[in-house]
Amino acid sequence: MGLTKQYLRFAASAVFGVIGSQKANIAYVTLRGGEKGRYVAVAACEHVFIWDVRKAEKVLILKGNKQEVTYLCPSPDGIHLAVGYEDGSIRIFSLLGGESNVSFNGHKSAVTVIRYDELGARLVSGAKDTDVIVWDVINECGLYRLKGHKDAITQALFLKNRNLLVTSSKDTFVKWWDLDTQHCFKTMVGHRSEVWGMVLLNEEKRIVTGSADSELRAWDITYLQENKEEGEPEVKKPKALLDDRDDQEEELDENPAERILSCQKAGSVLRDGRDRVVTMTTDLKSRMLACHGTDAILEVFHVLSEAEVKRRLEKRMKKAKKRAKSLMSRDGKETAEELVERKLEDEIQRLTHIKASAKIRSVQRLGRNTSPTRIAQRLFVWRINHQSDYPINVIPLSFSNMQQDIWTPRDRTRLLRFFESGWVIQSHLEKSFCFFNRSTLQVIRTMACDYALCSLFVPGDRQIVIGTKSGKIQIFDLASGSLLETTDAHNGALWSICLCPDQRGIVTGGADKTVKFWQFELVKDKESGQSKRLTVSHTRTLQLDEDVLCVRYSPDQRLLAASLLDCTVKVFYADTLKFFLSLYGHKLPVLCMDISHDSALIATGSADRNVKIWGLDFGDCHRSLFAHDDSVMFLQFVPKTHLFFTAGKDKKIKQWDADKFEHVQTLEGHHREVWCLAVSPSGDYVVSSAHDKSLRLWERTREPIILEEEKEMAREAEYEESLAKGDEPVVPGETQGEAGLAGKKTIETVKAAERIMEALELYREETRKLEEHSAACSAAGRKLPPPTMSPILVAFGNISPSQYVLDVIRKVRSSELEESLLVLPFSYVPDLLSLFNEFIRGGLEVELVCRCLFFLLRIHFGQITSSQMLLTVIDDLRKNTISRVRQIRDILGFNIAGLQFLQREIENKEDVTFFADATDRFEEKKRKRKKRERAILTVA
Repeated sequence: MGLTKQYLRFAASAVFGVIGSQKANIAYVTLRGGEKGRYVAVAACEHVFIWDVRKAEKVLILKGNKQEVTYLCPSPDGIHLAVGYEDGSIRIFSLLGGESNVSFNGHKSAVTVIRYDELGARLVSGAKDTDVIVWDVINECGLYRLKGHKDAITQALFLKNRNLLVTSSKDTFVKWWDLDTQHCFKTMVGHRSEVWGMVLLNEEKRIVTGSADSELRAWDITYLQENKEEGEPEVKKPKALLDDRDDQEEELDENPAERILSCQKAGSVLRDGRDRVVTMTTDLKSRMLACHGTDAILEVFHVLSEAEVKRRLEKRMKKAKKRAKSLMSRDGKETAEELVERKLEDEIQRLTHIKASAKIRSVQRLGRNTSPTRIAQRLFVWRINHQSDYPINVIPLSFSNMQQDIWTPRDRTRLLRFFESGWVIQSHLEKSFCFFNRSTLQVIRTMACDYALCSLFVPGDRQIVIGTKSGKIQIFDLASGSLLETTDAHNGALWSICLCPDQRGIVTGGADKTVKFWQFELVKDKESGQSKRLTVSHTRTLQLDEDVLCVRYSPDQRLLAASLLDCTVKVFYADTLKFFLSLYGHKLPVLCMDISHDSALIATGSADRNVKIWGLDFGDCHRSLFAHDDSVMFLQFVPKTHLFFTAGKDKKIKQWDADKFEHVQTLEGHHREVWCLAVSPSGDYVVSSAHDKSLRLWERTREPIILEEEKEMAREAEYEESLAKGDEPVVPGETQGEAGLAGKKTIETVKAAERIMEALELYREETRKLEEHSAACSAAGRKLPPPTMSPILVAFGNISPSQYVLDVIRKVRSSELEESLLVLPFSYVPDLLSLFNEFIRGGLEVELVCRCLFFLLRIHFGQITSSQMLLTVIDDLRKNTISRVRQIRDILGFNIAGLQFLQREIENKEDVTFFADATDRFEEKKRKRKKRERAILTVA
């Protein structure tokens, strides 16, 4: 038997070159009790970066798994950060240690909005699957799912003083939900397009919505229950001409006597932008409103208080009276007084608009001082641009558009190169290129250039040659960062450049259907007069019939291969340029190719998603491999091997064996199309770049890859994924209403249910052994040796079978407990109920057991009540549960009363107040100190 070829695994090492992603918003966070407004959290592919905006440094990384981050929401206490992902999951990170211990799985698609309530005890999330889910953060479980919208959720807001929730969606509706009864009691249909943003103003008595037009609609909220308590008549809608949408609203709304609140349109505010609203936000006291669209304009509005509005109306009334008196004195006739009406413009005033240097992606405001005379509060604006890598912009909110860029913009990376030493990575960013240190992953140098399509390092790593979109060759000196020379090479785009194996020249291929050969020369620099600089001189030209997309020299310098736009690869003799071979078989143009180190094989990757391996001796196709699900963008051999890597638009990087035609490994991590990759000269590192604007470094480990095991693991992963994506279990007794279970079936819930079933099987087996042992002892009339315990129970410290079942249930995540019990077959429920009775009687995990018990009773109510065998068990559970819960409640009440007594004693003894909000007192002391300082200066 021959020896098995060994492959070594490449593992993800680092993600660098990215500041933030465009999919998610930004959020202020408080890091380790630091200063507010100093740290900002941004999404970076699957991770979350915490930036210190003063030092422009990355201070913390919240690491994700595989899915891209889509939404960020900090908790009210500033200690946690809720992160929503593209697969619908939500993870809550602790900003103290950067770890995540809580995760929620309920949505089937990307999370679009997350909001905490005022206390931070509940969390609401909305997603593209049109569902709204309310989560209990303290118990780490889902409360319920709210169904009713027909398109993606765009905003969700808790009301502070009422148990109400308001949500907006792309289905043009705004829905009000009563969280006590979990139903939608009002639907606002006054929008003609998608509702993209929503904020609450005036102590939650006004709601402002932004849609796909240039109009911000304001709605007055009247709480009918308050009016009834105060003895006011019910608020009725005034009779007016209504269009079809208003008629529809009248039909959808319930009887006014039964509604919790009523909404009446107060007017509209026109924005300067003509596109849809992207973000709407307010400050902490809802006195400032900021919104922006898909353009680069940020509009800021000032929300006046009721007293300020009254003062403005009084001033207008006085002016109207003066105007009437002047007219009467001049004409001698008595004129009627002008009517001063209250308009929406009197309450929401346009303050200013700020023009950013690029499109704005997200905006968030921080600050308590909302006086219009002191509006220099900072905003963080997340800018996007098709030519930039989303830098953070700090914009002082003032009438002067002062802007300060923290990071230099970066374009998408299409080219990657390793130095010959392998220690520095060069990355092209279309109109600039920069160098990263491989060990620190920090930028060493950035240089501006034209639109670059290809590049290579001159031997010695002192100069770099770049081919541009305009067909020019640019030579840069790496030490000084200066441009040495620009040469017109091709009439069209210069698509490919290759170094000659003798390292004395280069060959280029362009869109002008030519392949040109260039030789390195040293000429005297005219500026300095003494030093010499590098240049290239044209030696010969190869004319072809189609555009040249890629050129490659064979390492022995015998052959030259050129891929053409006609889907073929032409091979020529390098010395005479005579035609040698034509490699045809691809259905679409060949975008990339490479030749092995021994000049025996050439591998070509095409836009038809295939990779073909050819022999350079006769031009025969050894094998055609279906490599990617989209175009193959890049291909490169590992030095001194027949292994090669391919990158495709399907977001994957794959490693192949050109001898055995085997797929070795798939490197997954990028979230967009992978444009290029580079293999280090030693073959130990691979760096890749994708359209998600990130660079990823992959390192070769010492872990071997066994292909059969890899295939088996891939099949198992595919089976588990299909199992989790199967039909959702039907909840018995649950109707298809507006509310449902919060969780969803995942592979983790299925595995948790399997562990519970295995524990119950073990419990049954051990119980049977004990019964047989007691029967044998009774028959023998003496005590026999105990039966052998299960190795699992021995491994856990000789615990009882019932205790083992409780330990398995305790280890199930709180957010996955209901779904795991839902997957459990009913045949295991009687044993669980008997065990629950035993646990409650012994006072073991009463809260957890009661939660499981009530859920099982709710979903299996019909089968449990119809079973005669379970009547005694249910009756015992009723007695024991009520008595035990009352006992725990009394203990908790006694402890709370004792703590309150101790608090009062300490406050009376030391004259201090515990748990008081010191913010207002601090602000009051600050105001008094400034007032005292001004008085001293005045006296001086």
